[in-house]
Amino acid sequence: MFLLGCHLSAAKGYTHMAEEALSIGANTFQFFTRNPRGGKAKDMDAADVARFRELAEAHRFGPILAHAPYTLNPSGADARVREFAFEVMADDMLRMEATPGNYYNFHPGSHVGQGIEKGIDLIIDLLDTILKPDQTTLVLLETMSGKGSEVGSRFEELRTIIDRVALPDKLGVCFDTCHTNDAGYDVVNDLDGVLAEFDRIVGLYRLKAIHLNDSKNPFGSHKDRHEKIGQGTLGLEAVTRVITHPLLRDLPFYLETPNEVDGYAEEIRLLRQIRPD
Repeated sequence: MFLLGCHLSAAKGYTHMAEEALSIGANTFQFFTRNPRGGKAKDMDAADVARFRELAEAHRFGPILAHAPYTLNPSGADARVREFAFEVMADDMLRMEATPGNYYNFHPGSHVGQGIEKGIDLIIDLLDTILKPDQTTLVLLETMSGKGSEVGSRFEELRTIIDRVALPDKLGVCFDTCHTNDAGYDVVNDLDGVLAEFDRIVGLYRLKAIHLNDSKNPFGSHKDRHEKIGQGTLGLEAVTRVITHPLLRDLPFYLETPNEVDGYAEEIRLLRQIRPD
């Protein structure tokens, strides 16, 4: 089954997101746990969550993907920035257990001049505090573009984090097509080679989700500007190879293209024409 979704607003709750996803041909979705720039999360509604779980089971939804706010930076130099990251992620982990067995994605962070090793140390410190043996939520490290002092643009950095945390089985990876190509891994011309390198360094069994995005910027640019499917430097042929690749096709795909819901609906129709299963 082709598990395909997009990024939806959580303002009206889980049930609304599920219904909206179904209305545009999606069978999963991504959402921010709170305002993407930070702030307090909306209170959970038990009835809403229960109805969502019924809908998700009835329509064979793939795992939903919660996304941490962009301001979460566990590798920041400022102690208050790191404290905010702890507060947000600790709260999010508790909230995620209301919808057990799903995914939580976050940008590993930016070391802001401290050096990559220090940045990785700080990320591990946070994860070792947050991750619990009994949690059902899988936390995903996102592949990054390498903008500024971002951690996670090299597969080796992700592997180091996974290897050194106390509970590595609670971690996986979300592969962002725009970010990875911008980081210097040739998704367009050598997808097989990129996946072989990922498997050698991280392990494909750690790959749990795909952010499906085109890019406004050229290969290796170390930028982070997503484009609509088929309208960027990756192009529709490369995106088609991603969604049909035998090593990726069983994963859930989440669109993060610069669209409103109508635009996502058009992209979902296009992609399901390419891959109708």
